[in-house]
Amino acid sequence: MSKPLIFNIQKYSVHDGEGIRTTVFFKGCPISCQWCHNPESQSYKKELLFHKSRCTSCGECIRSCPERAISYVGENHDVWTDRNKCTLCGTCLDVCVHNVREEAGKEYEIPELIKELEKDKMFYEQSGGGITLSGGEVLAQDMDYIEALVRRLHDKGYSVNFDTCGCVPYDHFKRVLPYADTFLYDIKLMDPELHRKYVGKDNQLILENLKKLSDDGGKINLRLPLIDGVNASDEYIQEVIDFLVKNNIRIYKTNLLKYHSTGSGKYEKLGRPYHGENMGVPEQSWLESVMETFKKNGFADIKIGG
Repeated sequence: MSKPLIFNIQKYSVHDGEGIRTTVFFKGCPISCQWCHNPESQSYKKELLFHKSRCTSCGECIRSCPERAISYVGENHDVWTDRNKCTLCGTCLDVCVHNVREEAGKEYEIPELIKELEKDKMFYEQSGGGITLSGGEVLAQDMDYIEALVRRLHDKGYSVNFDTCGCVPYDHFKRVLPYADTFLYDIKLMDPELHRKYVGKDNQLILENLKKLSDDGGKINLRLPLIDGVNASDEYIQEVIDFLVKNNIRIYKTNLLKYHSTGSGKYEKLGRPYHGENMGVPEQSWLESVMETFKKNGFADIKIGG
């Protein structure tokens, strides 16, 4: 059993299922959405985020780097890291007093992680909440670790949700199904070629898994990220509804998630380009019309937002 990397444990979450929850973000994802607001979640490896605005160019990191991966560049003597040379040894983190660099990715033993999650036990009990496992993609991690974790949480009486893109072998769903409360299941695009263009893979496995999960009695909270310029269209919404109805997929709740660019600044911190410049937020009036369309087709519990 290998320990997956976790890049964030978010307390007091109210958008990842019922009640107050603690959301665990696992690092590594089989897809790469162009609008991803957690780009540090995509790689399965540790990464460094560089907060340029905090840097005073003091040079301590340059002098201490054993790989000589850090140097000054430009007239302003900005600090630059050659990520191909960087081995993530952590020396630069230790010497920097301004916390310019942030390491994304930490391993937890299962008892250690459960101990951290149980700090919020009172909130779960009072609100009907629990724990949500997210990512990246939680079901693309070492499944011996994930199954052992959720079995122990289930045995302790905690509600466990899975936030998933669905792009994993269905056996991974089967392993956690006995211990799962709700699956927060994303559908991003229906056209397989557009899905490949914006997400990196086609959607055949995702849609097949959704059908199987429904047939196996999984409690599904459908989540539709809606992005102007990508999928915010009446045609897309009708394609989703037709697919659900044709395959008799049972949906407990549907969330219409408006695009936001909150995480776009992380791309520069990771040394990557952001490809969502031409994406936008759908009009509120259109989102309200989408709600009505779902209701007319027999889907009762529809909400704009998480």
